[in-house]
Amino acid sequence: MAGTRKRGQEIRQFILRCIEGSPSDVVNRTCEHFKISRQAVNTHVRRLVKEEKISFTGTTKNRKYFIPTTVVLDALYPLDGSISEDVVWSKSVKPLLNGVPENVIDIWHHGITEMINNAIDHSSGKAVIVTVKQSSIFTEVAIYDDGEGIFKKIQKAVGLQDERHSVLELAKGKLTTDPENHSGEGIFFSSRMFDNFTISSGCVFFSHTHDQVEDWILEHETGHGGTLVAMKLSNESKRISSDIFDKFAPGDSYGFTKTVVPVCLTQYGDDKLVSRSQAKRLLTRVDRFKTPEFKS
Repeated sequence: MAGTRKRGQEIRQFILRCIEGSPSDVVNRTCEHFKISRQAVNTHVRRLVKEEKISFTGTTKNRKYFIPTTVVLDALYPLDGSISEDVVWSKSVKPLLNGVPENVIDIWHHGITEMINNAIDHSSGKAVIVTVKQSSIFTEVAIYDDGEGIFKKIQKAVGLQDERHSVLELAKGKLTTDPENHSGEGIFFSSRMFDNFTISSGCVFFSHTHDQVEDWILEHETGHGGTLVAMKLSNESKRISSDIFDKFAPGDSYGFTKTVVPVCLTQYGDDKLVSRSQAKRLLTRVDRFKTPEFKS
């Protein structure tokens, strides 16, 4: 009985991963993977629908499945010295991650506190908004401040030609506009811990995906003020934050010794080095979090 229950869980997890990766032809792929009938797969699909872990659109013949997300936090914090990154984490975000493994908690703690600290120390903004979305298999967090914009600030501080060059410098992991208080490694390490990590500021968009060697730097056709960081991680990720540090900073001190520089500096405009459809797919990662309006 226990073996049957475990196999059922494996089948349903496979269905969820298929829908998350590519929602087309889910039933056939599951049939082929587990060597089971369409009727058996549909039984698991109906259970997932009943448990509200998946939803669908269309008729039976043209049905498309998707994984619904729920906004569980959408909070504004003033950048007037009254908040700290640890308080936002411990009081607002960590309680929402009840039930996920400790290694996932550790990654979220690192990424969220690093990004909120950046907003507090560097953005010159008036407020930061933290949004958390959850589904049955992943969590997404967006952190948006209404400050000067990270790429523009780096461009001015270092004297670069344009904001895209700021991303290249930032991604090396050693650039900071405040060397006395920050090493500049926070964004680099954070970007390597998550399944997807994106930064959108001005008209520039940076994207890192964990299983891809190359990063992407794109230009929006229309930009926005401030800085929006979006992070996504599977609730069952096996990744361990210390492994990321060890990979790029061997030794007990975590002294930064390795760097990976993005190689795909592209323009999303007149001089198209990637297709419009490919660019839109990348931009969708951050567009899931619409830039909010700050109210005075």
